[in-house]
Amino acid sequence: MTQTGWRKPTPGLGVAEQLAQAGEHKSIPKNEAFVAVKRVGAHIGLKASDLMLLDTLGAFTQPQDWEARRRPIVWASNAYLMEQTGFSLSALKRHARRLAEVGVIAFKDSPNGKRWGRRNPDGHIIEAYGFDLSPMAARVEEFTELYGHIQVERALCQRLKRQITVARRMIRARIEAALQNALSGAWARYLELFDSLLTRLPRTNAASETLEQILGWFTELQQRVEQAYLKSVRADKVVENPVSNEAQISDKTQEMDPKEVNSDPHILTTNQLNPVTSNRSETEQAAGVAPERSTVVPVERSEREGEAAEGAKPARGVAVDVATVMQACPEFAFWARNMGGYLRDWGDLYRIAGDLKKIIGISDHAWLAAQEVMGKQMAAAAMALVFDKHAKGEVASAGGYLRGMTEKAGAGELHLERSFYGRLSGQAA
Repeated sequence: MTQTGWRKPTPGLGVAEQLAQAGEHKSIPKNEAFVAVKRVGAHIGLKASDLMLLDTLGAFTQPQDWEARRRPIVWASNAYLMEQTGFSLSALKRHARRLAEVGVIAFKDSPNGKRWGRRNPDGHIIEAYGFDLSPMAARVEEFTELYGHIQVERALCQRLKRQITVARRMIRARIEAALQNALSGAWARYLELFDSLLTRLPRTNAASETLEQILGWFTELQQRVEQAYLKSVRADKVVENPVSNEAQISDKTQEMDPKEVNSDPHILTTNQLNPVTSNRSETEQAAGVAPERSTVVPVERSEREGEAAEGAKPARGVAVDVATVMQACPEFAFWARNMGGYLRDWGDLYRIAGDLKKIIGISDHAWLAAQEVMGKQMAAAAMALVFDKHAKGEVASAGGYLRGMTEKAGAGELHLERSFYGRLSGQAA
């Protein structure tokens, strides 16, 4: 028998006793109860040492102790518990107190303050005083539901972190490009704002509300940097070529879409458009695709034309055009439009895909492997799809997803057109 000592009652200990009474009426398997607690342990304030003591107490219980109308009570001595856990007496009491205060165990004290118990020949506890684990059985459903909420929160936080990373990389790339090219603008100020935002990034796990606020800050700065960058590029080009300014302004005026509120400075101008196919649809403009000679160009034909000069073998094709790729992947289209303006053809799409791959963590090796198996144009289309899924939080590892697509392409099992048209159908729904 072990002296438990007298303890001051608190609201937490009172709640733990109520939970023990409720748990007595439940039949919960021991393993299920412990798994439920461990999944949410950190969330409810338990530390690793607390859970180690809980495991030690659980080892003294038997399956029949967790049946309805019974209580899993442990009357192990302090000396034995200290030996098993390596805790000092004060640490043992502190961890046991925390387990009780959060409502995972309860204290059942004997009238004389002793911790003891006995079982009948069938192994059922007849009478016992000590640590009561019944609150765990009472809270299995609660902990299971809480764990579901925690999982949703974790997934949301991971998606927000990825979006923050993408925005951060884009801002840094734009500022560095502007400084290297000596573009006009308040780039020192933008760099100062960027460094200030970096200091606000949480060093530990943060709630989704905090991450959403931080993402908003980075997104706002990114928009300002993008606008300043495009404005500086356009201004520098106008200064460099003053003779053709008047012609450029005339061409841009002709290319403006009256349905758009703002004209885009990167609209491609050409005098060789086919008069039958020169009218652009609103969906092509929204996707960031410039007018082409032929609106629908299968990958197979375009790839043969693009790689014939290099003597490369034509790769497997996908029966979609650039406009379809851009419309099906709006996140990719947004980034592509900001980096290179409207995309004229597969060559532009391939170039932008190569520029954007590092933003989502795709290595040069994975990108080259995809081109080797799929060909440049099909790899570019696959890259657009991976980028869009990663930006929307549908894919955690962009590099791994691209490698999986490469393996499917090598086995002849990759059908990208289905993915693109499926995403278009989802957007329409």
